[in-house]
This record gives sequence, structure tokens and C-alpha cells, in this order.
Amino acid sequence: MSENLLSSINYPGDLRQIDEAQLPQIAQELRDFIIEMVAVKEGHLGASLGVVELTIALHYVFNTPDDLLIWDVGHQAYGHKILTGRKEIFDTNRQLGGISGFPKRSESIYDAFGVGHSSTSISAALGMAIASNLKGAFDRQHIAVIGDASIAAGMAFEGLNHAGVTHANLLVILNDNAIGIDPSVGALKNYLTAVKTGKNPRQNNMIKSLSIDYSGPIDGHDIFAVIKELKRLQNIKGPKFLHVITTKGKGLKQAEEDQVKYHAPGKFDAKSGEVYLKSEENLPPKYQDVFGLTVLDLARKNEKIIGITPAMPSGSSLRFMMDALPERAFDVGIAEQHAVTLSAGMATQGMIVFCNIYSTFLQRAYDQVIHDVAIQNLPVIFCLDRAGLVGEDGATHHGVFDLTYLRCIPNMIIYSPLNEVALQNILYTAQLGLGYPIAIRYPRGRGVISDWQSQHFGKYEKIEIGSAECLKKGTEIAVLSNGPIGKNVTLALANLNNPITIGHYDFAFVKPLDEAELHSIFNTFKTIITLEDGVISGGFGSAILEFASRNNYSVNIKTLGIPDNFIEHGTVAELQRYCSIDAKSLEIIFSTK
Repeated sequence: MSENLLSSINYPGDLRQIDEAQLPQIAQELRDFIIEMVAVKEGHLGASLGVVELTIALHYVFNTPDDLLIWDVGHQAYGHKILTGRKEIFDTNRQLGGISGFPKRSESIYDAFGVGHSSTSISAALGMAIASNLKGAFDRQHIAVIGDASIAAGMAFEGLNHAGVTHANLLVILNDNAIGIDPSVGALKNYLTAVKTGKNPRQNNMIKSLSIDYSGPIDGHDIFAVIKELKRLQNIKGPKFLHVITTKGKGLKQAEEDQVKYHAPGKFDAKSGEVYLKSEENLPPKYQDVFGLTVLDLARKNEKIIGITPAMPSGSSLRFMMDALPERAFDVGIAEQHAVTLSAGMATQGMIVFCNIYSTFLQRAYDQVIHDVAIQNLPVIFCLDRAGLVGEDGATHHGVFDLTYLRCIPNMIIYSPLNEVALQNILYTAQLGLGYPIAIRYPRGRGVISDWQSQHFGKYEKIEIGSAECLKKGTEIAVLSNGPIGKNVTLALANLNNPITIGHYDFAFVKPLDEAELHSIFNTFKTIITLEDGVISGGFGSAILEFASRNNYSVNIKTLGIPDNFIEHGTVAELQRYCSIDAKSLEIIFSTK
């Protein structure tokens, strides 16, 4: 039995002492390590398996961390982390207090740039390269590894456009596997396919037309070919582009065959590759499926309904509509700005557009929301999936800023459903015609109604815009909650010995607020507590404080939500506990008031 080489490698300096002929063995050991670890601890699997050889080659050829290596998004950086001092603690990946699932500057000097959202690597690496030139470090290397889905985004092309007129020592490596989380889409994907299959003449190469040195495509799993090409490019000055072809999930049969499922498969058998099935019997539906099934049902009844998502058809469950009504449901690729303005354009023509974007990704299209939608008062229906704390993906993915950054926009309606029935009803109400844009925000994970589909699906009721609801009457303390986090209030009150003095109100609408109900509450209760699954600064609680100030109320008000710092990774339950918005923390708060 051959010696395990990976066990002796803790940093790239150790890797560079290994004979090149032994690198395929290290690649196999690294791939096995990733599979065995993710099988038990969960995480992003397919992307990292696909770049094992490329990861080893990069650290073998380049003098990291002095040479700067940036992984776009970072789903594919597990091998990088294992080779850069984090092998022994990799079992803490994505866990509370453990290492991040993405490259993070504060975690390691080998993580040259913090990532999590796509298409930032080229601009960041170019900025570093220009800075190196200004400091006289002309031999320093700057490498951006970006996927074929991420490079289709506008920001990536902005970076390439600039790079082509510089003398920056920049190497862009295109990790071309024809898939991001879902399969890549668009004309650029078709172009890259033509290049890979030899159907596009080299003189038509669009990268070379930007005055960037192009080489490839080469087999990204042939580690010797990759190393040879990297060494050649190491000696070429100026901006360079290497096209590498890889297979997402390489080395695990099931991950290669079902690349969407094995992007982040959950726990699975490391030897067989089979995912451990979890029983979904009698479980409430996922909020994303409530959206997907409801929009499809509404679209079948209303031919003006359109569905749009930027590269998340499976995660958002718009896939249901894309499969059933493909001419009216669009995956536009990683292009949030385009998705928003495309929706606006369709809305000008009388279409009813459901634009589904993860809360954290709508941040990337903020100007479009203001300039192209709200100023023109176009009734685009924004469906913000993954709102609030999302768990193990951490600070780059928590959807905790949307209430604040949307609430300040004129004409915008903002609604957070308490449960699945409220979600389907607001989707129904929105497509009836509101005259304003609306943002409907809902969390990652499951709801609370196990029989939603059998008992409630399709039984729509129109919601009165701006209305709040009293869930429990009280006399001294009023708890005002926004959205599904309100279930924690219900749980907390159920455990109190004397909850009779505490009232609970569901303020699903953050904008417009139910001011009539608020006047009644402020004239009845001595203390008001607000609760939201978003940042306290500028959010729902702030709206209540502003109302009190405008109307000269002097009631005691306490705001609960996400504190003014970036929340790291952990389970949603752990992070809610950290923020003191879980049921147990609320129980303590209520009992001491």
C-alpha cells in the first residue's frame, strides 16, 4: 500500500517539495478527503471535486500566498483550504465557530479576497495587479479562477474590458464545466461550447479581440498539461486568459451524472455516493416550493404572468413553471441587474412579472430596483427567497438587509408572509394588480403547515394591502412581529406561565404600515416589542420608532432583530439564538418585562 502523501502536506510549500510525478496520487487523495468529509459534514461537493487537479497545479506552480489567488464565488475552494493550513480543522467547515465555506481574508493569508457572490474575481485580481505595478512588484502573479456561469455576468465583462487596455500581470482561468448551480444558459454558453468542440475558428476568439492573451482549451483533469501551461503563462507579461475544461463532480460517479443534486447534496455514503434519503412525510412544504407551485397555478390561469430568475431555477422552484410553460419562464443566468430591468421592460407592456431573486443577490441590482422599477412605478413582483438568516452559508448569503434597503424606496410595497397560506395569498393578490412594485420576502427552509398542499393550495383569498392582524390579545405588552419569525413569538408565549398580559400582532406589511392598528396599539399598551428577521438598523422596528416619533407617542419600545454586525455561519437555530430572537430567548425577554 502506497504512502499517503496528503497527510504530509499542510501548506503549499510542502506541496512544492513533492515530485511532479506523484501529483496524480495527491489529487486522488485530496478528492477522497473532500468526499469523505462532505459526506459526513455536508457542504458544497461537486464544484470542489471538479477543480482538484487545477487547485494542486496552481499552488504547485505559483508562489502563493505572495502570488495572489482568487476563487470566484468560492464553492470550489475546499481543496484550496485543505492545502493551505486548514486540513486538520476542515471538519468544522460551515459550522458555528468553524471555518467558512468560502474564502475569507480574515481566515487565512492564502485567501486573497473574500468571496461568496459571483463574478467579482476578475475585477478584484485586476485591482491587485494594477496596485502591484504601482508598487514596482512587476513579477507578482494575480490569478482569478472563474466559472463559465459566473463569467457571463456583466461585472466579469467589465473587468475583462478594463484588463485588455492595461499591462497588469493578470491571469484569468476559465473553469468551464457548463454548469454553475444549475446548467449554464445563454449565448456565451453556446459560444464556449463551440470553442470546446472546435466549431469556432480561432480567429473569431472574443477574448483575443479584447487584447488579452488566450490559450486553451485544455483538459483540466490532466494535471501535467495544466502545470505545463501554467508555467508557460507564468513568464508572459500582461493580461492572460486560460480556458480549462473540467467536469463538475469529477471522481464521484453520482456527482458527475447529477451535477445539480450533488452541488450540495447533504449527507451521503462516501463509498457508494448515494444520498441518505430524509423522509418528507407529514413535513411542511419548503417556502420555495410554495412559491413555485403557486406561481405555476396562477400562470396557467393568467396568460400575462411571466417568471424570471437569475440562475436559480431549482433553488427558487421556478423550475416548475419553466418545465410546464417554458415560453413564459426565463433563467437569465447570473445577471441580477438584467433580470430586474428585463422585468421592468415586460411590465411596461402589461405583463405580470414575478422576478424571483434571493434576498442577498437583489443587493446586486439595487440601482435597477430604484431607477428602472420604482421611479417609473412599474408593478414588478419581487419574490425574495432566502430572506433572513440562511445558516451555514454565512455572512455573504444572509438575506438580512432587504427590509432596510427597500423600505426607503418610494412606491415600494414590502410584505413578509407569516406562513405558507399568507405567501400563496399575497402572490395571488399581487397578480390581480397593485399599481405599485412589491417585494415579497420569505425564508429558506420549511414552513409550518404540514397539510398546506392538500388543504390550502389553490384556495386563494385577497389580502388587504397594508393590513396587520392581531394573533393574540393582551393588556400591557404588545409584540409586533414581521413574517415567519412570528412563530417564535407564538412558541415563547405558549411556554410562559402568565402570557395573558402580552398581545401579539402580525405586521406582515412593513410598507405601508397599518397605522390605524398602530394607533390602537400605542393607546393600549405600556410596552411595545418589535421582532424581525433582518437588521434592526433601518428595518421594521425602525419604522415603528419613526411612527411613534411622528405621532408623539412616549411608549417604551424595544426592537429585536439582527444586531449591527455581520453574522457568521452556523445553523439557523444557532444564529437565531446568537441574535436572541429564538423562542427561548424571547421567552426570557417577555418574562422580564
